[in-house]
Formats: sequence, structure tokens, C-alpha cells
Amino acid sequence: MGSGSSRTNDLVVPQANQALEQLKYEIAQELGIQIPQDGYYGNMATRDTGAIGGHITRRLVEIAEQQLAGRYSR
Repeated sequence: MGSGSSRTNDLVVPQANQALEQLKYEIAQELGIQIPQDGYYGNMATRDTGAIGGHITRRLVEIAEQQLAGRYSR
């Protein structure tokens, strides 16, 4: 990060937003966590939102590892 820049959650590939949203709902369902229909997460337990985020990260790392393994196995 350069000086004067602020940290954001902007996606490098904006089209990935829909895929990440879908992944969030899939993982929440797998964990048995209900995501609020109104989009307000203030009433959710921090533990639940953290669990969803942690599993998303694990899944994305697995996908990246598989892609790299396929790329270098040739």
C-alpha cells in the first residue's frame, strides 16, 4: 500500500462478486448458519460471520492450489 491510499474491499475482478456471494450462501448453508434476508449482519454472531469468512478463504485457497497444480503438472 502506498502512502495516502485507503484500504478497500474492492475486487480486482468485479465480475467475481456474484460468484463470491453464491459461495457465501453455499458455505453458510453447509454450516447451518442462516444469513439475514434483509442483508443486515448486525444481529449475527461474530463467530458465525467469522466461520463463513474462514471457510470462504479455505475454499478459495483450495481452488487456487488445484489450478496451480494443474498448471505445473504439464
